[in-house]
Amino acid sequence: MGWKLRPASMADVEAVAELRAAVLKPDLVRLGRYDAQRVRQRLRDGFTPAHTWMIEVGGAPAGCVALRPAKDTQWLEHFYLEPDLQGRGIGSAVLSRLLERCDREAAAVRLNVLRGSPARRLYERHGFTVETEDEVDVFMVRDPLPARRWPLASAEGTRSETWPVGRPRLAR
Repeated sequence: MGWKLRPASMADVEAVAELRAAVLKPDLVRLGRYDAQRVRQRLRDGFTPAHTWMIEVGGAPAGCVALRPAKDTQWLEHFYLEPDLQGRGIGSAVLSRLLERCDREAAAVRLNVLRGSPARRLYERHGFTVETEDEVDVFMVRDPLPARRWPLASAEGTRSETWPVGRPRLAR
């Protein structure tokens, strides 16, 4: 399934807040942590368009992902995909492309995922390992791969993306 990334803008924040609520609800309910207002407000409070891309499938908004630079690492955040598009390889393809960029910059990537979330398996398949965990979150890290191990780009036409001109390089 073809997909592309486009730069996010503040105009995207409410759509992403709704998507976040839908995607996280099952896990937050299971953990006894679901609050309909809080789940949306936390996204609004942490949404930074300069580090965020919208995922489009078939020309329609389908998700988002952010890479927030921090000291010696990148934080993978706000990675949400419409539930009916999950399990089709889109999230894995997006994640692979982001990790390739981080590998080229020799940047480690960190994230946190909710305990018991099926998303953890996706991250483990892409080389993330557990650093720490608490009663709600599992914090994971992936060190950059050496240059000789970078995956080859997909065949033309199987995926597309738009990386914004002028987007800051990944910080190290």
